[in-house]
Amino acid sequence: MLTMKAKYALRALTTLARHGHAPLPAHQLAAQARVPESFLEVILAELRRAGYVSSKRGLQGGHQLAKAPEQIGLGDLIRAIDGPLAPIRCASLTAYRACSDCPDPEACATRVLMTDVRNAIADVLDRRTLRDQLLLESHRGDLAA
Repeated sequence: MLTMKAKYALRALTTLARHGHAPLPAHQLAAQARVPESFLEVILAELRRAGYVSSKRGLQGGHQLAKAPEQIGLGDLIRAIDGPLAPIRCASLTAYRACSDCPDPEACATRVLMTDVRNAIADVLDRRTLRDQLLLESHRGDLAA
């Protein structure tokens, strides 16, 4: 399940992408992205560490994308914020851990099912970029108008 943190991170990056190359102060970013400012600061720190956002201090400072929108994969972004995409640990490729109550993970039908779910989610997210998200957002906005 997508956490609010990942949802807010996606909103913040989409807002920064729409804003262009000029830095956007955190309070303006929070208002435009509809993200609580105190929570946004935590998210921005994680996005900086992951290499998605750069920041400048001072009067002309703020936050901006550190990469072009087409270089920001949504699967990687969500993994950076939320961790593995798998709904349960035994279905994860990167953080596998057998369930404590499972006598035989290799024969577990639930693990097979959840691995298929993880693969389907990854297939969609790993093919999409922030640029795709912007295009979808603008297309949806055209439909709403």
